[in-house]
Amino acid sequence: MGETKKERGATIADFVRQTKERKIPLVHQEAGINELIDAFVGSCHSRLLYVVDTEKRLKGIISLGNLIRHVFFPYHDSHVDCRNLISVAVSETARDFMQREPQFALLSDNVEDVLQRMISYNIKEIPILDKNRRVVADITVIDFLDQYESDRKQDQTST
Repeated sequence: MGETKKERGATIADFVRQTKERKIPLVHQEAGINELIDAFVGSCHSRLLYVVDTEKRLKGIISLGNLIRHVFFPYHDSHVDCRNLISVAVSETARDFMQREPQFALLSDNVEDVLQRMISYNIKEIPILDKNRRVVADITVIDFLDQYESDRKQDQTST
């Protein structure tokens, strides 16, 4: 996304309004394995689950890879750290699986800053929080590519 006059001041809230509405992949921190599997299966766009408390405040994230390591535990290569695999194998709730202190963006953050952070940290999707740390949306790099392509096509028809 080249920096245009329109984008320089754009906030994540503005960007979220332009993206297609979709179900946010939320799970409660006490959710069990079957609930986590159902949440991933039901989420067409995300490879992350956002672990929340009863107020929908972000507590952590669970990657699809982390859940796969648990569900398909017997199929892992022997070169994988056994201590890590044991802790994954005995995990029972989302709280056990989640990565604490994940990257996130606020509705008030600048779009360009969030995109730069996602690229710098090699993040493919990021939860969007309100001022109370409640998950209200998520954005993927595909959303940025979609916007880039829309802007490009619009620029071509304008010239």
